[in-house]
Amino acid sequence: MNFQNTAKRRMQALGRLKSGEMNKTEKAYADFLEARRVAGTVAWFKFEGVKLRLADNTFYSPDFAVMLASGAMEMHEVKGHWQDDARVKIKVAAELYPFRFIAVRPRLKREGSGWQQEVFE
Repeated sequence: MNFQNTAKRRMQALGRLKSGEMNKTEKAYADFLEARRVAGTVAWFKFEGVKLRLADNTFYSPDFAVMLASGAMEMHEVKGHWQDDARVKIKVAAELYPFRFIAVRPRLKREGSGWQQEVFE
């Protein structure tokens, strides 16, 4: 393998999966949502089930569409690390759509484990 191919491979995003495939963090969050569904606080959820138009040729697809037992809809975004464009998209979506948008990240064990939430409304 030559130097250019090696350098090019290093520059490609790590962890990118095909559409519809969950990474480890998303899978852990799906398990968390399933436990909430079994407990009765979540009625339904779907991974990559919604695509929201923000502007011409600009869309936002939350990681999870979640219907609470009350019937309220929420859009959940699972992040290990925020990039500026993702934060802008969720803020714009929260202004345009009547859903509660929640960004979650896994808490470190020293933080007590579980999920930390940031709400956009």
